[in-house]
Amino acid sequence: MKKIISLLTIIAFVSISAIAQLSNSPDTYETEKGKLLIHPVNHGTVAFTFDGKTIFVDPYGGAQKFSDFNSPDLILITDIHGDHLNSETISGLDTKNTIFVVPQAVADRMGEEMQDQIVIIGNKETTTQLGIEVTGVAMYNLPDDESSRHKKGRGNGYVINFGGTNVYLSGDTEDIPEMRNLESIDIAFVCMNLPYTMDIYQAASAVIEFSPTVMYPYHHRGQDIQRFKKIMSVGNPEVNVVLKDWYPSN
Repeated sequence: MKKIISLLTIIAFVSISAIAQLSNSPDTYETEKGKLLIHPVNHGTVAFTFDGKTIFVDPYGGAQKFSDFNSPDLILITDIHGDHLNSETISGLDTKNTIFVVPQAVADRMGEEMQDQIVIIGNKETTTQLGIEVTGVAMYNLPDDESSRHKKGRGNGYVINFGGTNVYLSGDTEDIPEMRNLESIDIAFVCMNLPYTMDIYQAASAVIEFSPTVMYPYHHRGQDIQRFKKIMSVGNPEVNVVLKDWYPSN
C-alpha cells in the first residue's frame, strides 16, 4: 500500500516540461566481452549485435525491416500472438542456420521443417546458445484467470546475458511479482499498452521497484511515454529511461 500511495503522490506532481526527441538509431554498451549494440526495430521488436552475432527478439513488421542486418544467429520469441510470432516476417528472413529459443506454445505453432532448430524453455528455465545465456521469465495479465489475454506459463519474457550484462525483455505482461523481484538487470525493455498489457503507471511502479540501470519503454503504442519518463525521473531518478522511435512513419 505504501508503494501505491508513493506512486500516486509522484503522479500528482509530475508535469511535462519538455518533449524529448525520439530516434531509432542503435545504442552501444560496453560488456565484459566487447560491445553490445541495441537496435530498436518496431513495436516489440529488438535486434542485438554482439560478439559477431545477430540476435532478433520477436521479429515483426516484414523482412524488409531487417535488410541492414546479417542473417540472424539467434531468434527469441515471447508469445503466440502475431506481433511476436510473425510467420510472414520470419519466412522472409534467412533462417537456415538460426537457433530459435521459444516457449512450448510457440514451438507448437512453428513449421515441422523448423523443429530441429528450436530450443524450448519455460519460465525460470535457462539455456546457453552460441555462448549467450537466456533465461525465461513469466509474463502474464492480472488477474491470471480465464479472461486473461496472456496466461501465466504460455509465454516467456527473457533475461539475456551478453558478456556479463543482463538485458531483460518483458514480453506482454503486467506489473507482476516476477518482474518486481528481478535483480541485477542492467538494461530493461518494458511494455506498456492497454488493454493488452499495462498502463504507464503500472509500468513505472514495477520499474521503480526492480531498478534497472537503463530502461527502454517498448511495445507502447498509444501510451504517453514522455509522461512515463517524467514519472520515473521523480520516482527513481537512478534509472536512465531511454525513449526511442518504435513507430517510425516509414
